[in-house]
Amino acid sequence: MIVLKPAAGARERLLTAARTAEIQPFEVMEILARANVLERTGRHIVRMEIGEPDFTAPEPVVEAAARAMRDGLTAYTSALGLAELREAIAGFYAQRYGVAVDPGRIAVTAGASGALLLTLAALIDPGDEVLVPDPGYPCYRHFVRAFEGVAKALPVSGEARFQPTLAQVERAWGPRTKALILGSPSNPTGTLIDPEELARIAHFVEARGGVLIADEIYHGLVYAEHLRTALELPGNVVVINSFSKYFCMTGWRLGWAVLPEGLVRPFEKLAQHFFICPPTLSQRAALAAFHPETIAILEQRRSEFRGRRDYIVPALEEIGFGVPAHPDGAFYVFADCSAFHADAKRFAFDVLLERAGVAATPGNDFGTNGTRHFVRFAYTRSMDELGEGIERIRRACAG
Repeated sequence: MIVLKPAAGARERLLTAARTAEIQPFEVMEILARANVLERTGRHIVRMEIGEPDFTAPEPVVEAAARAMRDGLTAYTSALGLAELREAIAGFYAQRYGVAVDPGRIAVTAGASGALLLTLAALIDPGDEVLVPDPGYPCYRHFVRAFEGVAKALPVSGEARFQPTLAQVERAWGPRTKALILGSPSNPTGTLIDPEELARIAHFVEARGGVLIADEIYHGLVYAEHLRTALELPGNVVVINSFSKYFCMTGWRLGWAVLPEGLVRPFEKLAQHFFICPPTLSQRAALAAFHPETIAILEQRRSEFRGRRDYIVPALEEIGFGVPAHPDGAFYVFADCSAFHADAKRFAFDVLLERAGVAATPGNDFGTNGTRHFVRFAYTRSMDELGEGIERIRRACAG
């Protein structure tokens, strides 16, 4: 066997793009890696760090994938996805929201990340600003930077349920501002933006000729009875959604975007080059995600997540954590740990993980606006596991 070695000094001569130095790693992946090491030594770790449902894809979805594989339905599709899947997604909006969406405006993508990447690639020129909430999902700011844009932070607060307000958007909007990204429910807080405030923001963004990018990937996991989609709002609105969270298809890597008509062709051209097409088997499987028997399974799981939220939030508050804004949806609690430690990162590693055997995500993953005092707990485990985790946290914080 020939072993190839890099030339002396080759690593030092490799010049990576400057943007890579500004893109921070996920702290949660460091937690995950250390938790894996501890588990290999025989310790049982209660895993509350990753935003991934503990439920797998419903059986009708799995069977649809198997059937497609047996039938050889594995060839490339259109860059924007299977026509019948785009039509099924449009039907979902009509059934769930009472909103008519032209399937021609729907693009199926390689995960919601693919949808957001393609949207920003189609919109952002170097130096363009995009407003993003802080704390907020870290990929928002890093994706903007990857396309030589400037992610301008909106310091959202617990008093405003960690959602942007019109006043903030008005103050932050400048001559180079192109878009606003917001998640509702958000990651890491699970909070919804007030629909009237969102409507006011949408009118403002429309008047400025900007784009509102609404991340609705947790919409299916909202615990109120009625929810409205940002597609009802005026102006250039892009809605991002995913099969990962509500539909429990994380590793299938499938999402979608609903686009303004003027954005469809630029988005499609980029998709052709970036991805060729979304994963074909995942698309075939997703056709079964909207069947009534599948939705019945998913709604039962949504009820389970609601029960977990209703248990974990008061349990954490009883221990002494602050929860400035109770989650409306998703499966996260953004909890203030400053009663126990001044540094959430050290608290997450030293107290929760090493001492208690509980994995949680330090808040600094989600920005710089007070996040060093917060940890994010994901209630993506069974009630028995959550109960065990709470007891371990209680003992560690009491000590």
